[in-house]
Amino acid sequence: MSNDSTDITSPIVAEQNVTESSQSGKKRRFPKIRISGLKRLDRYIIGKFLGTYIFAIALILAITVMFDVNEKLDAFLKAPLKATLIDYFLNFLPYFANQFSPLFTFIAVIFFTSKLADKSEIIAMMSSGMSFRRLMRPYLISAAVIAVATYILSAYIIPPANVKRIAYENTYVKNKKVEYGVNIQMQVADGEIAYMSRYDSKAKTGYKFSLEKFKDKKLVSRLTANTIRYDTLHQWQVRDYMIRDLTGTREQIKRGTRLDTIIPMEPRDFLISKNDHETMTTADLEEYISRQKERGVANIESFEIEYHRRYAMCAAAFILTIIGMSLSSRKVKGGMGLNIGIGLVLSFSYILFMTVTSTFAVSGIAPPIVAMWIPNIVYSIIAVIVYRKAARG
Repeated sequence: MSNDSTDITSPIVAEQNVTESSQSGKKRRFPKIRISGLKRLDRYIIGKFLGTYIFAIALILAITVMFDVNEKLDAFLKAPLKATLIDYFLNFLPYFANQFSPLFTFIAVIFFTSKLADKSEIIAMMSSGMSFRRLMRPYLISAAVIAVATYILSAYIIPPANVKRIAYENTYVKNKKVEYGVNIQMQVADGEIAYMSRYDSKAKTGYKFSLEKFKDKKLVSRLTANTIRYDTLHQWQVRDYMIRDLTGTREQIKRGTRLDTIIPMEPRDFLISKNDHETMTTADLEEYISRQKERGVANIESFEIEYHRRYAMCAAAFILTIIGMSLSSRKVKGGMGLNIGIGLVLSFSYILFMTVTSTFAVSGIAPPIVAMWIPNIVYSIIAVIVYRKAARG
């Protein structure tokens, strides 16, 4: 804009109805600003918002890739180039971008809005009769687009991609996959308790296996086997087994060398690796958590945290957008630099806060749903305060 407050030729100004007299000598009418239809303004702000958001992601991802290459250079040199580019980086970049979506959202809002405020464009909009609430509308529309994209990525697209990324890291960087377990005990069905002294994932074999069935808190059947081998979904093969069926005071014993049977459990139910929760879609996570709770498995906090984090991240897009827009919509003496500095501090503090509260769930201080929503609750209060202050001018 060539003039701080009087130029009305940019897309931020409402549609005008200007008529001039011809040679007939009629008087000229002054510009008439129509506040009702600001669709052009909405498109302008949404385009700038999302464009800045994508630019911020691209810039930070470029920096991240350089650091990641420097950290994992030895692994990248020994791994096939195709696997590095497709299996790792093609899946790592959307994963990292989605993890820090609140940071990118906040930076985009602060940067773009500060530019508008610095050029007095927001002053021009407010002077035309637009309310602060109306000005917030395209920002919230943009936040909704980011929130939907974040959820779709985290719920359906990134988990399958993480399978390839984590497999690459386990193969060429550092193997974090849990390959064996000891003293495994779990409830596989109502009244059925399974136990293995040890399970080897590479051999798909468990040792010293037993399966006990109870009815009315009384043992009615017990299967024991020297080994048990996993075949496919819920298909197990027991070897050197003995089955004891108890009916009242009578006992019937059956022995054999091999028996194919169905047991409603899988190795992933008891061999839980560090990043397993990142490889499940939201629907799979919900089903897995419900099934593990029924079985009495205790170490599922990471899965519950991931499940609730995906929804909390979507809400964060709206909360941080309101805070960022409210803080940067007014001119300040420090200019854009001060606003960007405040934005970075708040955005990083949000991510740090979410990381800290997640430990509350792991340690049992708070339920996972409460732990993951504490940052949103706190920052929602901040959003209400700064919004009301900015709306009053």
